[in-house]
Amino acid sequence: MYVKQLEFENYRNLNNSLFEPGKTVNVICGNNAQGKTNIIECLWLFTGGRSFRGAKEKDMIAFGEEYADIKALFFTEGRDQTIEIHIEKGKRKATLNDIPKSYLSQIIGKFCAVVFSPDHLTLIKNGPDERRSFMDGAICQIDPMYASVLSRYKKILNERNNLIRDIPGNRELLDMLSVWNESLCAAGADIASKRNEYIKKISIHAVNFYDGISKGKEKLKIGYKMNCKAPPEADEKEIYNLSLQKLIRKQDEDIRCGYTTSGIHRDDMTIKINDRDAKTFGSQGQQRSAVLSLKLAEASVLGEEKEEAPVILLDDVLSELDVSRQNYLLTKLSGMQVFITCCEQTVISDNVFYVENGVLSDRPFTPEG
Repeated sequence: MYVKQLEFENYRNLNNSLFEPGKTVNVICGNNAQGKTNIIECLWLFTGGRSFRGAKEKDMIAFGEEYADIKALFFTEGRDQTIEIHIEKGKRKATLNDIPKSYLSQIIGKFCAVVFSPDHLTLIKNGPDERRSFMDGAICQIDPMYASVLSRYKKILNERNNLIRDIPGNRELLDMLSVWNESLCAAGADIASKRNEYIKKISIHAVNFYDGISKGKEKLKIGYKMNCKAPPEADEKEIYNLSLQKLIRKQDEDIRCGYTTSGIHRDDMTIKINDRDAKTFGSQGQQRSAVLSLKLAEASVLGEEKEEAPVILLDDVLSELDVSRQNYLLTKLSGMQVFITCCEQTVISDNVFYVENGVLSDRPFTPEG
């Protein structure tokens, strides 16, 4: 899979233009706040996901404009395909191969990419919701239908929460709770089993990548921690039964609290270095290496499942790595289309581009601009 052309109009600070990257490593150079990350973000949006920077749709439209349009021509599944995204009034609308889509989720899985920026250290530094988002986003690219299962779980969870808030003032509603319990655990067991299998796959690659990055001096360990206390070898049925038992056991507490205190929305991914929690005991460098290993592993698993390599987006990552680690990373990404942003060119490539004040060029800018 690789991008052949990228067009943007009224997108952030980028001048309206057509970008034709190479099939291998593309280096995008420029000072800070010139527009390099905007290009990476633009490419990521074609996966159907939200901005990896947490930006709202209105922030993606150039100042003074009412809309933004971005379009990618990319090669995948043996043919050229296109995705167009129109951003206006706080919403995004997508068109795939000239066919408008009713929902943005309908383009998930068509254009596959893995993005890594310094901000992704929050995967370790922040709470479990960050790690659940990582798992869910990665699985969605492999299995687009997974997004609908997540949506169904969230709807059931909201309905159950609404019900338990009404129960104290209307005790006869208690009889309805069993129906929501079963529905919630069924959807939850489906999600948890998929997350569990994904972590098993990604763990193998992540451990090997971390071993290479640390030169064998440290060991990374990745696991999936289920709120229902199911063991790693548990199947979907066992996860369902254990989840239902805990939900019933915590029912009175849920009613007192007014929300559901157990379920897969409380699950977590464990990340350990030398058998110690990476969040609590890992250094900045260890945490960065662990997240980088996870991202490389995500790309590997995605490539295996899709039977073609995803596009790799590296935003200001190489500056944090020494030369040996840079070389290790680029060697592992050989054969993939890669986009790398940096302030100074440290990677030798036939495809080097420059950004200044939103203008993209294949030649360095003069001191006068």
